[in-house]
Amino acid sequence: MNRKLLAVVGTIVLLFCLSCQKQESLVYPVTPKGTQVDDYFGAKVADPYRWLEDDQAPEVKKWVEAENKVTFSYLEKIPFREKVLQRVKAIFNYPRYSAPTKAGDYYFFSKNDGLQNQSVIYVQKGLEGRPEVFLDPNQMAPDGTVRVNLIGFSKNNRYVSYSRSEAGSDWQEVRVMDIAAKKELADQLRWVKFTGASWQGDDGFYYGGFDAPATGEELKGLSQFQKIRFHKLGQPQEKDILVYEDREHPQRYKNVDITEDEKYLFLTLSQGTHGNELYYRDLGRRARDFKPLITGFEFDTSVIDNIGDKFLTLTNVEAANRRVVLIDPRKPDKKDWQPIIPEKPEVLTEASTVGGQLFCTYLKDATTRAYQYDLQGNFVREISFPALGTARGFYGKRAEPFTFYTFTSFTYPPTIYKYDIPSGASQVFRKTEVTVKPEDYEVQQVFTQSKDGTRVPMFLVYKKGLKRNGQAPVYLYAYGGFNASSLPSFSPSIYVILENGGIYAVANIRGGGEYGETWHRAGMLLKKQNVFDDFIAAAEYLIREKYTSSQRLAVSGASNGGLLVGAVMTQRPDLFRVAFPAVGVMDMLRYHKFTVGWGWSVEYGSSDKEADFKNLYSYSPLHNIKADVSYPATLVTTADHDDRVVPAHSFKFIATLQEKNKGPNPVLIRIETRSGHGSSSTAKAIEEAADKFSFMFHIMGITPQY
Repeated sequence: MNRKLLAVVGTIVLLFCLSCQKQESLVYPVTPKGTQVDDYFGAKVADPYRWLEDDQAPEVKKWVEAENKVTFSYLEKIPFREKVLQRVKAIFNYPRYSAPTKAGDYYFFSKNDGLQNQSVIYVQKGLEGRPEVFLDPNQMAPDGTVRVNLIGFSKNNRYVSYSRSEAGSDWQEVRVMDIAAKKELADQLRWVKFTGASWQGDDGFYYGGFDAPATGEELKGLSQFQKIRFHKLGQPQEKDILVYEDREHPQRYKNVDITEDEKYLFLTLSQGTHGNELYYRDLGRRARDFKPLITGFEFDTSVIDNIGDKFLTLTNVEAANRRVVLIDPRKPDKKDWQPIIPEKPEVLTEASTVGGQLFCTYLKDATTRAYQYDLQGNFVREISFPALGTARGFYGKRAEPFTFYTFTSFTYPPTIYKYDIPSGASQVFRKTEVTVKPEDYEVQQVFTQSKDGTRVPMFLVYKKGLKRNGQAPVYLYAYGGFNASSLPSFSPSIYVILENGGIYAVANIRGGGEYGETWHRAGMLLKKQNVFDDFIAAAEYLIREKYTSSQRLAVSGASNGGLLVGAVMTQRPDLFRVAFPAVGVMDMLRYHKFTVGWGWSVEYGSSDKEADFKNLYSYSPLHNIKADVSYPATLVTTADHDDRVVPAHSFKFIATLQEKNKGPNPVLIRIETRSGHGSSSTAKAIEEAADKFSFMFHIMGITPQY
């Protein structure tokens, strides 16, 4: 964009384009266009809104203000918006707990009273002790946008490291607390993200960090050259010991973990969001170099625990649904691996050891099954759950006689169970009391066929007695990528949809991990179109089976799911009435040029390669918006501190959509402040949910019964 044009943006952007389409007197800010054109293997691709990538520029900030003014002016005119907001707030207002984590004599857990912006971390001595506040992030910032997480306990449970992040950013500071004294030490580590703290003794811990970014690049510059360092307690960060770096491969994730007995340190290297190499260091021998266990980045492998001098390992090498093997580091070739838990038809999602036992959780049609084995792989028992849903947990140390797990489903609020390892008895430890009546609703799992005949599951949640007459408002959600599974869980906000005769639908489309690595790979790289076809098939099923109609169908997804919504609304604009693309990856040609976007190229491919470019260009939401097409009513959501999927994706997408959309449907963007890749506080989450549901009901001509 030339300087002359930039100079007038600040004035022009606040004007309203009288020639724009109107809907309820809605007009959009003018977004000036530049002349940027990129050459991709001979294909000339215009990028007229490139200037919006600089989200810190004064001109962009003025544009953001202008867009938000239009959006919130529209939302404020919805007559029932305040009632929906109050209902969402009331539904959210119930106590929420995490399962306890044991550290020596102490138990840690988080609790949110209901409307607290952040959950408070409590500590108590023994299970019968009195809980005391350990860390309260609500006291750390006036707007409640500071988050904290415990990320590592020292060997003798004297200290705990915790991460602190502000305004939704992925950047974190790592700090240290003396547990008994509940006192914070002077140690502060900056420019850290995507890492834990692996303590060695009580002396210090290993972590992954980056060099400080250039001024002005903190939220959009490439995050490269991650290093593994050891921080010695009481020393300034500048004196941290460099443990591992790789100057030849700047774009690799690096992570370390230490075994409970502190005999081995494991180094994991990955070139993106899946596939890794695995190395180890024998700390007893004080060797400085890491030795290879598994090289190459095609598969995913992680060490669960060490059994003496051998490594109990979870892997999908020669097992798309994953298996557990025992690896002798002196003979690491896969032909020498000892099978412990062989691959099953269902995908093995997690494996952990606690109390000298091995716990494995599987997915069967996107619901959890869990089994207990001894460390030699002998079956002990299946763990039964109260319904079809999702269970997570089974963590702890080797000497523990019990562990905890949390079970939830769409109509089953999270319930924490204490599990006795020798007997297999589960006892309710803490039950969640909610403000709605889940028993008034039911869950149905259906299956539909995608374009190529693939069987795709979908969960439907609705009020008992629903009539299938094609009139129900439907909120259809999916993710479809990065081997992530969309599993049954209790979400309070969706009850606003359900209470008003609506249906909440979750499609388990390809690209996710619901059916293992085969399912994942069927929706990545050159096969990404399968993901969109699956989602479209789910929408068509809901219409065909008379649950709803295209005029009562809203679609939603965030991050990779935002890409999903952007792609399907440009491919099938006739199929949906409302679209909610949240923090989406919308510019598939340039996503890898910001923060950690380079790590997604293993999933999407890169426009730096010709074959990938053609594929990415074919579905990139930004590049497939056509002129003179009537698109669904759209509310794009993003945030100023999203440094994972930078807001430029959403900025450029909405500017293009507002320019080209034909028809009466509003196409708006809601840009949150001091928030990131997901709401940075409970208040912001409630407000965004209320605005989305109000927008949906208003567009569909539905007045919620409040």
